[in-house]
Amino acid sequence: MNKELFSYLFVIIALLVGALYYNNTIQSPIISSLNAVKTSYHNLNQSIKQTFNEHFFQADTIQNLRENLAKYEKNHLVMQELAGEIHDLYNENHSPLKLNTKVELVRTISYQKFGNFNRLWMEVPDYNSSKIYGLTYKELAAGIIISKNGKALALLNQDIKSAYAVYIGHDSAPGIVHGNNDDLLIVNFIPAWSKINKGDEVITSGLDNIFIKGLKVGRVISVTSSQGYQNAIIEPYYKSNEPSYFHMIRSIR
Repeated sequence: MNKELFSYLFVIIALLVGALYYNNTIQSPIISSLNAVKTSYHNLNQSIKQTFNEHFFQADTIQNLRENLAKYEKNHLVMQELAGEIHDLYNENHSPLKLNTKVELVRTISYQKFGNFNRLWMEVPDYNSSKIYGLTYKELAAGIIISKNGKALALLNQDIKSAYAVYIGHDSAPGIVHGNNDDLLIVNFIPAWSKINKGDEVITSGLDNIFIKGLKVGRVISVTSSQGYQNAIIEPYYKSNEPSYFHMIRSIR
């Protein structure tokens, strides 16, 4: 009798777990509820840390902020000067080109699944699930944001489904970079006639409408040929050691 009851309970639990894992209708409200709880926890934790730091480390914080402000003001002036020069060039040549890149800070809620450090649930205000967004960290390409059950899911560079367009080396050889669920990245579909060398830098091309051009991705460590194309193994610059906050490229141009 005990064996029959145990077998019956095991089957019920297995069916329940399978339904939760594979059924999006059941999974979506559960994910929403859990993410709401995690977001509230992060908000409370951040508020406590901020209050503690403000109380005990005011002098150091103020000094650091002053130094950073001076540095940012200098960089801002340089950028303003550059923006003015570009604006004058556009006007002089009657160019219709416009730059309207929108970038915003987004916060990590949690890993999607325990043990997979390349997929993160993100807190994204006014999320449009029909688009793919570029994810950056300190001017480095970090991955992309896709929709999963209507929620914002970040696929970091190492994830096999994280893919975007890049340029390689001084000649800007085009390619598509993606992860390999490993520490290294792979760039595929590099034209066979392009000269690729070990140590060449890989940057975003901006041709995928996901990233702006010029964000650093990594460096080439080896090159192979296959089916009329070249493939390059890349050591990425971004290391996902503490994936708490990122900048998301909401739109470009």
